[in-house]
Parts: sequence; C-alpha cells; structure tokens
Amino acid sequence: MFSNKDLPGVIPIFPLSGALLLPRANLPLQIFEPKYLQMFEDCLKSPDRLMGMIQFNYKEKGIEKLHSVGCAGRVQQFSETPDGRYMITLAGVSRFRIVEEQISLSAYRKAHVDWKEFANDIGPAEKDKAFDRDYFMKLLEKFFVYADLKTDWNSLKDADEELLVNSLSILCPFESEDKQALLEAPCLSARRETLITLLEFSLLGGNSGRSLQ
Repeated sequence: MFSNKDLPGVIPIFPLSGALLLPRANLPLQIFEPKYLQMFEDCLKSPDRLMGMIQFNYKEKGIEKLHSVGCAGRVQQFSETPDGRYMITLAGVSRFRIVEEQISLSAYRKAHVDWKEFANDIGPAEKDKAFDRDYFMKLLEKFFVYADLKTDWNSLKDADEELLVNSLSILCPFESEDKQALLEAPCLSARRETLITLLEFSLLGGNSGRSLQ
C-alpha cells in the first residue's frame, strides 16, 4: 500500500493512445516492443514497480508530445509468452502531472512528476451519492447492444459505483480524447457524468442515426 510520501519523483512513462488507467482499477497490457520490454524489466527491479500510463497529445516537429496528466500503476502480476512478450496487469495507484521529461540514456521515456494535485487518489474508494444505478444500467445495456459488446451483467449489477464507473471508463471503446477527459475528471461523480455523456452521445449516434429510444 502506498502513501503520498512514498511516491517517487521520477517514473518511467508508457505512452499508449486509447489506454486508460485509473486509481484502484486494473489495466491489462501486452508488452512486446524492445524499449518497453526494457522498461518493464527495469520496473521490476525498482522498489515501487511503478510505471506511468499516459496518452499522446499532438506532434510537434515530428516529436510526439504527451498529455500532462497520466496515471501510475504498480505491476501486480505478469507472465511471459513463449515468443518473449509479457502479459501484465497494472494496478492503478495515483494520477500525476508531468513537470518535465527527464533527459535519459534509456530507450524509453522518463518524467519528473508531481502527485500533489491528486492526493485523494491514494485512499479509500470514492462514493457517488447521486449515482442513479437504474438509469445507468439501462443506458449501459443499450450501449453494449449498440457496440456489440458482451459482459457478465450479474457482476456489473453487484459492483460498487467506483469499480463500475472506473472499469467501464477503462474498457469502453472511446476515442483517446474521451479517455483523457475521463482520466482528468476531478472526482468520481464528475467521471460518472462524463461517462454517461459519452454513452449517450454514442447512442445518439453521430453518423449512425441511432437514438436512445
């Protein structure tokens, strides 16, 4: 279990568009690129086993710039495949804001990060007193039909609101900028409102003409 004072000032950075990690949630990853295999092996040697998940923002002079906010996860479990890939699970610890990227000889990127803005990420699960589970589940069922997704509905119905909202934020096939908005939501209720907006917008359909009715 981490405390705010335990979090390191410099962490390895794993940029991956469309990937979202949130505190107290898990993210499965497959690692196969040589630089990220090296990052993973170095991560296992560190006392905290943390790596920072973050998304690309834009390109400038051929260099891919990163969003300023990401989420660090601890390597919780891993297995190696016969062809040298790693299947890992990151357990979300805390969001961070990049102060600056560190000049490094490593093949992968590292960054000086600040955790203070997200001090509440380390602690008990958040509650959402305004959560309307009945509406949320009906909306979610329509979205899963629309997106041709399958799930264990019994486990979803029994999940507490933080686990439900955060897991769906991670798993639903939203665009990268939508994932970033979910990440940067200041609290669980704000993330739930953002998630509902994204689900409703998807069902209202853009080009598809589908509606909530």
